[in-house]
Amino acid sequence: MEETLFSVKDKVIIVTGGLGQLGAQYVQTLHQRGARVAALATHLDEARIDRVLGGIKDSPRLFCAEIDITDRASINRVLDAIEAKWGVPDGLVNNAGVDTQPSAPPEVSGPFEDFPEEVFREVVEVNLVGTFLMTQQVGKRMRQTGKGGSIINVGSIYGVVSPVQDIYNYKKEDSGIPFVKPVAYSAAKSGLYNFTRYCATYWGRDGIRVNTLTLSGVERSDQDPRFQKNYTSRIPIGRMAKPHEYNGAVVFLLSDASVYMTGSNLVVDGGWTAW
Repeated sequence: MEETLFSVKDKVIIVTGGLGQLGAQYVQTLHQRGARVAALATHLDEARIDRVLGGIKDSPRLFCAEIDITDRASINRVLDAIEAKWGVPDGLVNNAGVDTQPSAPPEVSGPFEDFPEEVFREVVEVNLVGTFLMTQQVGKRMRQTGKGGSIINVGSIYGVVSPVQDIYNYKKEDSGIPFVKPVAYSAAKSGLYNFTRYCATYWGRDGIRVNTLTLSGVERSDQDPRFQKNYTSRIPIGRMAKPHEYNGAVVFLLSDASVYMTGSNLVVDGGWTAW
């Protein structure tokens, strides 16, 4: 039992944003554990695949495809290709998303009162509408075949609590222009939590489990050291996450180890929301 409890072997699993910093981690970990993994991204090129998926790019258990997760037709074209290759997916990781980084220009990181409507719409379109469409179309196929499955909606601490604006004060000290962590990402990510609960109760009797995985910030080599210092001062563990440190939670939620878990929020944030 222990050998199969956390198994994803032979499962067909989709990861959106599959070439990103965390998405590539999920793809590699799931592949390493025997899953057949579809890594989906907005743009594909061989150099990028080589760079982030390296040793597994020629594996018969890896499928890479371009997708627009905000377009139902694009989604179904890719799902048709996955189904023809491997069958209906067993799992979906809604990892794709967009956020505003501290390096963003003032026009998209200024005061709330001046935040552009078109940027708000774009962020909500990708983070919330895109997750809705992917979940809807994958869940529909799972239900039609009666096989069940597991869907993970990747959330954020900034969808649970408000951003701590003081972290970014160093930006004003440098340039005289304040950086305000924008509203759009928080608003979009917060919507995932009740979306998850809705889907979990709607599909509960169909064996389709839907959970949210809430993450905090991930360390990158190109981050400003002052940002890292300010950010980590808010984390009880005292550091940002390493890119691989969410892999275990993803495997857990996709495997039978979480078979009685749906509509839940698994928080892996170094203790950020414990304050």
